[in-house]
Order: sequence, then structure tokens, then C-alpha cells
Amino acid sequence: MPPAITTARLEARISTDLHALLKRAAELQGRTMTDFVVTAVQEAAQRAIEQAEIMRLSLADQECFAQALLSPPQPAPALERAFARRGKLLRTE
Repeated sequence: MPPAITTARLEARISTDLHALLKRAAELQGRTMTDFVVTAVQEAAQRAIEQAEIMRLSLADQECFAQALLSPPQPAPALERAFARRGKLLRTE
């Protein structure tokens, strides 16, 4: 037997104009207002998360990034010294 799907309730106060707009849009798509609003909110949430988590690069930036990964520059002397110090510290602990 599949587990029961749990739900949560969401309430919002909206203007009568927005209510009428949502109702009209839902009717045009042959859906309930609840279904219309839930779908629209879910899509907006997914877009917001995607925009925050996914970095989009131009073709030139993609090529530059790939080149940096394939042929990284030599580490600066200060970075090499820092890695050496880190290695010594880790060995003494």
C-alpha cells in the first residue's frame, strides 16, 4: 500500500481584482482556481530556485571556463608556500 500523501494548507488575502483575474484564467484553462494557483506558484518557485542555483554562461564564458579547467595556470609561489605550511601543520597534529 503506498504511503499517504500529506498536504499543507496555504492561505492568502488578495484583492478582488486579482481574484477575478485568477478565476478567469483558471476557467479559460478548464481548471479549478486551486489547481491553477498551485500550478502557477509551483512553476514560479521552481524558476526562482533555478535562477538562484544554476549559472548560465555565454559561449565565450563557457570556453574560457573549460580552458581554465583543462589548462590551469601554475600556482603562485605564495600559494605553494601556503600548501607546504598546511602540509606541515597537518602532519604535526
